[in-house]
Amino acid sequence: MVTVCPTVLAETPFDYEHQINKIVHLGHRLQIDLTDGVFATSRTVSPSEAWWPVGFAADIHLMYQNPMEAINQLLVHQPHMIIIHAEADGDFMKVHKLCRNHQVKLGVALLPQTQPHYIEKELSKLDHVLIFSGDLGSFGGHADLDLLQKVAYLKSKKPRLEVGWDGGINSQNISTLVSGGVDVLNVGGYIQTAKDPHKAYNDLVRITAETGTT
Repeated sequence: MVTVCPTVLAETPFDYEHQINKIVHLGHRLQIDLTDGVFATSRTVSPSEAWWPVGFAADIHLMYQNPMEAINQLLVHQPHMIIIHAEADGDFMKVHKLCRNHQVKLGVALLPQTQPHYIEKELSKLDHVLIFSGDLGSFGGHADLDLLQKVAYLKSKKPRLEVGWDGGINSQNISTLVSGGVDVLNVGGYIQTAKDPHKAYNDLVRITAETGTT
């Protein structure tokens, strides 16, 4: 089942709460983007300032060069999933063990230049791979549809793998992404900057449903 997942990316607690309030009635799953000012040059709220509404499954996308400390802070609050970058520093097996011990799912994000064979040996331990096509630390970006070849490759290696997409999703390209095998569509700017976020979200959900029945 394809999921449209609203995204929160905020520099201040005030803006964070404002964005949460825009999506609190949209679906049941959200992605929270957190940056460290190093891996991504901009800095968002800290892990200790991140929160989400009761009943939401929160996927935490950590754009951190050294994510371990942030992971330890976040696991206390039992997120649905932690997503680290393949290009980040640290010991993957330690992260994997830590998430498993807390019964939290683990995902890995791939920057546009990173090919999926780079993480092929770890696929058996992953619940999710995020294809990143945006601008680190900001909404918008360009959905480079050529990156769908990564989705095809990953699914050929692990057919039941959940694959997400982050970057540039809108009503014009979402059907192509769904047809290309993307399972989770993380949507930031298209919803957060819309005059009517509820309508923007519902339009995307409708298109994904129509795509899935054709």
